[in-house]
Amino acid sequence: MKLLKSSLNLYYLDLILELFRKEFKVRYKSSILGYLWSIALPFTQAITFYFAFKFIMRIQIENYTLFLIIGLFPWQWFSNSILASTNALISNASLIKKTLFLRESLLYATVLNDMVHFILSIPIILVVLFIYGKSISFNFLFFFPSYIIIQFLVTSGISLIVSSVNLFFRDLERIVLVSLNILFYLTPILYEEKMIPKEYYHYLLKLNPMFPLIVLYRDLILKNTVNEYYLITSIFQAIIIFLIGYIVFNKLKWKFAEVL
Repeated sequence: MKLLKSSLNLYYLDLILELFRKEFKVRYKSSILGYLWSIALPFTQAITFYFAFKFIMRIQIENYTLFLIIGLFPWQWFSNSILASTNALISNASLIKKTLFLRESLLYATVLNDMVHFILSIPIILVVLFIYGKSISFNFLFFFPSYIIIQFLVTSGISLIVSSVNLFFRDLERIVLVSLNILFYLTPILYEEKMIPKEYYHYLLKLNPMFPLIVLYRDLILKNTVNEYYLITSIFQAIIIFLIGYIVFNKLKWKFAEVL
């Protein structure tokens, strides 16, 4: 029995990796610049926001370019994965109808794809960090991988929900797009969390799982510190969101073939 479970686990892991490789190849098929496109959007956004907020609105935040990049890169991973996962099941309809496999693998592969692109963008952050005369500490080597795991769970949980619900409510794709645009400005990417005026708003905004995560990334890279409150909050949110996503997905997956 243990041998069977072990074989199944290896099979599912191999399936996720194979789906990841397939998606990675498709993404850069016939692309000359390839990987550079994955960092082009957040980098150009950082430059645009820097000009708008530093020179026009004159926001007083030290090392603002670095500040923006640290927030935009993980946000790109989150938003790209959620948007892609919305139609992940629909775009693989023929595979779902004809083959028996772990349906969740499609979503894990999607999130894993964007996670790898985020990891590949870390050297860019380190180069900008070096330009600003800053360095990383031992905390970075230990906690940064932990934050990646937390974000993977958060993103996977939400992806499981939106991908499965979108099969039954096709307008969800547009709702997700609008929601992500709103959520971007409710996440401390362009501003510091201490700039939020009232404690009441702090509690509301912390319901956004990317809020504490962005603060954790930024504190770790800029200050070499770890906010224990935000870390515990992020871990708790990640577990809850992933469990909800897993339950919702498994409740609905038996009807996938009927509605596709």
